[in-house]
Amino acid sequence: MRVLGIETSCDETGVAIYDEQAGLMANQLYSQVKLHADYGGVVPELASRDHVRKTVPLIQAALKQAGLTAGDIDGVAYTAGPGLVGALMVGATVGRALAYAWKVPAIAVHHMEGHLLAPMLEDHPPAFPFVALLVSGGHTQLISVTGIGRYELLGESIDDAAGEAFDKTAKLLGLDYPGGPLLSRMAGKGRAGRFTFPRPMTDRPGLDFSFSGLKTFAANTIRANEQDEQTKADVARAFEDAVVDTLSIKCRRALEQTGYKRLVIAGGVSANHTLRERMAIMMQKRGGEVFYARPEFCTDNGAMIAYAGMVRLQSGANTSLAVSVRPRWPLDELAPVASDVAAG
Repeated sequence: MRVLGIETSCDETGVAIYDEQAGLMANQLYSQVKLHADYGGVVPELASRDHVRKTVPLIQAALKQAGLTAGDIDGVAYTAGPGLVGALMVGATVGRALAYAWKVPAIAVHHMEGHLLAPMLEDHPPAFPFVALLVSGGHTQLISVTGIGRYELLGESIDDAAGEAFDKTAKLLGLDYPGGPLLSRMAGKGRAGRFTFPRPMTDRPGLDFSFSGLKTFAANTIRANEQDEQTKADVARAFEDAVVDTLSIKCRRALEQTGYKRLVIAGGVSANHTLRERMAIMMQKRGGEVFYARPEFCTDNGAMIAYAGMVRLQSGANTSLAVSVRPRWPLDELAPVASDVAAG
């Protein structure tokens, strides 16, 4: 099966083609970072309009990259949620219309399932079961994964997601949007130990997260100190260390609770080098293994949607002609996929 995937949940337009035999045949991505930079964050109406402009040209570019025509596509997958409702409607409308015109099935894909399955695009994909840490600008969740669609929520953020806290703290440090990657780069120049930030909710049982307090702690630290470049770097280092330590502690608890030996880290923050290093050390000590997607598949992209859509289309699932999106969509509401299909 060969599937065209469309991702338009927020500020990146992604289109890809995935073939169950040949693998990823095309991957096109357009980022709206420059469009939203002047506003310090994503403006939903501008995002939607830009998806309207970019989606069809990217589909044409993906077909050209793969050397295919519309007649070579067996199914269309599109992100239906969670995300910005206007942005989601663009991809859903285009995807459903194309599937109807091409006389192929369409499937509405859960954005976070796409992220969770992104490591399956790699040469060494994880086997089930595993603990998944989904960590991005909008989500921080720990999931027990026993198969595709077999998800149990173990814990999640009760306020800001980790990526959101990164971006907000970066803004406090005067960094441009999107600030998370810039903060991490600045943290690399910071001195460990000058500032010590709390590790929120690690002094109590449970697997939930809270990162809004770290942002407040960072704001207070910034106000109380001279704002030279080294001080900013030291604050960035302390903040990043606190987030990474908190994520590591909670992942270790989840692994102990489930007894699993495999950990998957997915979502935009999973590209963070410090997080990857700490998780690798932790899993090595535990005699387990950690899995990631390559950096370009950590952020939003069409490849993960094409893959997730292919697996669900192979199981016989498809979406009706009605165009419907879900800005809020709990991951554990998804239907399970038969294990033999998932293995394919």
